[in-house]
Order: sequence, then C-alpha cells, then structure tokens
Amino acid sequence: MYRFMICLTLGFLTSLAMAQSFPAVSDLPRCTELPDPLRFFNGSPVRTPEEWQRRRVELKKLFEHYMYGALPSVAGTIRAEVTHEDKEAFGGSAVLREVAVTPAEGCPPLYLLLVLPKKTQGPVPVFLGMNFSGNHSLVDDPKVRIPASWIYPGPGVENHRATEKSRGSRKDVWAIDQTVRRGYAVATFYNGDVDPDEKEHRNGMRPFLKSQGYSPGTIMAWAWGLMRAVDYLLSVPEIDAQRIAIVGHSRLGKTALVAAAFDDRIALVIPHQSGTGGAAPSRSKNPKAETVARINTAFPHWFNDRFKEFNEQVDRLPFDQHALIALLAPRPVLLTNAEEDQWANPDGQFDMLRAANPVYRLLGVDGLGPEDRPMQNRIVGNKLAYFLRPGPHSMTRDDWLVFLEFADRHWLSRR
Repeated sequence: MYRFMICLTLGFLTSLAMAQSFPAVSDLPRCTELPDPLRFFNGSPVRTPEEWQRRRVELKKLFEHYMYGALPSVAGTIRAEVTHEDKEAFGGSAVLREVAVTPAEGCPPLYLLLVLPKKTQGPVPVFLGMNFSGNHSLVDDPKVRIPASWIYPGPGVENHRATEKSRGSRKDVWAIDQTVRRGYAVATFYNGDVDPDEKEHRNGMRPFLKSQGYSPGTIMAWAWGLMRAVDYLLSVPEIDAQRIAIVGHSRLGKTALVAAAFDDRIALVIPHQSGTGGAAPSRSKNPKAETVARINTAFPHWFNDRFKEFNEQVDRLPFDQHALIALLAPRPVLLTNAEEDQWANPDGQFDMLRAANPVYRLLGVDGLGPEDRPMQNRIVGNKLAYFLRPGPHSMTRDDWLVFLEFADRHWLSRR
C-alpha cells in the first residue's frame, strides 16, 4: 500500500483566496510518496466532510494549474437540433437520434448519438462517452453523419478521413445493442467534434474556446464537451437525470475521469484502461508503465505546458491521480484494466483506489474493503471498485457486460 507524505508548503499558500499564487514547479517540495489528499496545500489536516469540500475546491485548482489547464466557463444557452431520428432502430427495440448540440452562439456543434430503449417504464439511466471513430462507425444506420474532420486510422479511413466503408465498423467496441436490451440508454459523440487529436492543429470547438480566452489542454477541452452533452441530456425526458454514467477508453478514459471530477451531475464513473494522466499514478513504480515524460512528449497537447515541467521531477507534483479519484467521492467508480496492458499500469491504478479510500471513509461510504484484492474476471470493491481481465488494451462487448454489471449493482433497485 502506498504511504501518504505530508508535503508542507507553508509560505506559498495560506488560504484559497491565494489559489492563483501557486508556486513555480521548481519551488514545490519533493514528495516521493503520495501526497495526502486529506491535507490542505499548506499542510493543515482535513478532519470533517465540511473541510473536505474546501479541499475539493483546492484540489480542482491544483489540477487545473499544474496539469490539465483551466476548465472553460462559457456563458450561453444550449441549442439542440435533432438531425436524424429512427423510431424503430435495432429491430424496433430502440429509438435512435442524432442531435446537433451547440453550447453557445458562435460555437460549432457536437453531434450526439442517443439511443433509447423503448420497452421501459419511466426515465432510464444512460451511459455517456466519447468515441474515437465517429457515430456512423457504431451503427449500420446510413443516415448517421460521417465526420468531415481529421480522424484516427482504422477500417474505412483514408488519409485520416472517414468514408462510407467505415460505417458500422466499430459496433462491437460500443455494443449499443446489448446495453439497450439491458434497459440503459447510450449517448456518444466523436471526440474530434470538440478537438481532433492532432499534435499541431486545434480545430472543432477549440478555436471558439480560444476566442473566449481559454486554452486548456485537449483532455480538459474534451471534458468540457462531455459536460455540454450532460447539459443536453438533462433536458431529455426519457433520461433519468440522477443516473448518468460516464465511460471512456484509454485517453478518453482519462477524459471521463476529469469530466466527472469537475461535474457532480455525473453519477457513476468508469475510466477504462485510462493509464497515465488518468487513473494511474504519475509516481509510477511499474517500469513497464508509461511515464509522465513519455506521455508529454508523445501527446504534448493533452495537458497544459506547466505539466511538462514535471517530466523529470514527478516527485514535485502536489497531488497524484488518487486525488483525482477522491474528487469523485462518494460516487461509484470502477477502474477496469487488462493484464497485458502494462503501459496503462493496472497495479498502479489499484493502488490509486486504495489511496483514495480514506476520503470515501471520511464521507461515511464503503469504498474498498481491507480484504479486497485484484482478481481476474471479478469486480472487487464497493463504491470504489476494480476489475482486471486477461488480454490487451481494447474495449469489447465483454467489457461492456462488466460496465453493466457495475451499474446494476448501484442502480438496479431504482429501475
């Protein structure tokens, strides 16, 4: 188990009013063990749930300042236009809609694919997340939009542009049919609607955010886009506003974790194989795992410039990723991983759950029990839970069955 280190920074910060005066990275104290999430930046302890709420505010500011960049706050009224609807989707079992969601005047839309089960009583829970390949690749429907922007390599993609050949090519990655059969809705959009994942070019909604004075890292920008999808989902009468789950794979798992940490409307969180910058520790003890220096070199646009200053001195970070997980308390969190995916540091992610557990206990919630251990093909834990399977870095139909089992555990009594 990781030990917590009390890293005192007295003289740098004495109150939240000074939150914009965080010290330079070179002035932060070295902290080889994990910083204690239940101690304020100035070293004073967090003893009560009320004090934890103040610590939450401080931690969010620390993550924004040193890692992800500032979460945009853009005034405006959400506009939504249904661009396509099929009331007999998936053999008549679901309603499929594609909705252009525009967060503010002058901002390009994101195109949200929403699939709702038909045979239900009352509002239904929903799984929300971004996809890598465009909505059209998740279904066979010929009227679902093909993105016109840069897209990742894959079936039916030519010169980083999706073609008709890619339609339906990623159905098993999202397995929408089996989720709808279980009584859950699915909402997803292409992450490139917010910002295509290119090193050198910022497109999608990012130029609009820049025009409003914001320049977050791409992961924070994606998280902002997910929050705008939540804004829309809260207006959909078929959706239960209290049961919005967020899921994401790999870099989109990092994003799901950040979005939920900054948006309490998200009720259940599943960052799948999210790795470094997500649920895995920056202070890694796994020689096979991705390092902070490596991720900042390969993907310099994901985080803010200040995070790059930690490349060779991660022990100066005034937090680690257990603190990001702790920001989700007391909500259910499931970290899912694969044995062969050591790059994402499966063992380190379990350690992050253990290190976040004291915050859940402070709030009177069962997180991980002392007897819980990682076991293949079995969910362990309660509000803080972990699942490890054999195999590589991927998201599959079987992974979705685990996501559904976890949601059922916490929501089945309300369905």
